[in-house]
Amino acid sequence: MRHLASLIALALILLVAPLHAAETLGDAKRVLFLGDSITYGGNYVDAVETALRLKYPDRKIEYINCGLPSETVSGLSEAGHAGGKFPRPDLHERLDRVLAKTKPDLIFACYGMNDGIYMPLAPDRLAAFQNGMKKLREKAAAIGARVVHVTPPVFDPMPIAGKVVPKDQATEGKMYAGYDEVLAAYGDWLLSQRSAGWEVIDLHGPMTKAIADGRTKDPKFKFSGDGIHPNADGHLVMAKAILAGLTPPVEIDTKTYGDPGDPKSKFSQVEKLVRERGRILLDAYLTDAGHKRPMKAGLPMPEALAKAAEIEKKIQAAK
Repeated sequence: MRHLASLIALALILLVAPLHAAETLGDAKRVLFLGDSITYGGNYVDAVETALRLKYPDRKIEYINCGLPSETVSGLSEAGHAGGKFPRPDLHERLDRVLAKTKPDLIFACYGMNDGIYMPLAPDRLAAFQNGMKKLREKAAAIGARVVHVTPPVFDPMPIAGKVVPKDQATEGKMYAGYDEVLAAYGDWLLSQRSAGWEVIDLHGPMTKAIADGRTKDPKFKFSGDGIHPNADGHLVMAKAILAGLTPPVEIDTKTYGDPGDPKSKFSQVEKLVRERGRILLDAYLTDAGHKRPMKAGLPMPEALAKAAEIEKKIQAAK
């Protein structure tokens, strides 16, 4: 009887316990986003953070964006990148310092766009991408952090048709028109690692579908003017894909907080403050951890943290 009573008591505790995104967020206190210029641009990061803040208002989680423009996880760079001014930054040159500064429990990593160097699929470049991801996981595991991989966004040649070339003309510095095939292959490899226990969210698939759906109504529909960097609508598709890929999945509650596309909605008001705070910390963390890409320096960390704390008060009041 005592054993039965204990089981009943445990069941009641589980039933009344508050539900969190336990399997993905777990007990994370610090969530770090790593990636290239798309992550540095950060609109999808802001939308994910805003949705999670509103979904779980009692969770005390610090969200930190440390995306760096031009970066790869593979360590590769094409000859003459940025007009020969600097090679593409390598995540692994700065990763130890970033992890030491941010001390994350959970990392979202979105790479691939730059890792194929805008060239056709090649075994050596794919291997460099794979090895870079494995190294990231090893470094994260060493500090007790989990990694959630996000498959690459879409490369869309349509808006830049005059700047891409067919496969037989593709050389470093000339973007391959079919480059999205490379990103799809990188994404497929990441998804295949689920069988090895990797946590992987598919972004490339939903984004591809959204573009295809858009073009059934408007053949000129696009998310990106340069084929690479998504606009606000594209970032929102990215955010929704990531939120849907969490366990349990999260939807943006438009009934309660309004449409994210409406600047007067509650969601957008909170997101604006989240972005203001996040941009200050992003540039400060990048500068504090250090990297090799020429960029404007962020604020010193004490000043950035003080400003972020003031904005945090406004976020709490706005929720």
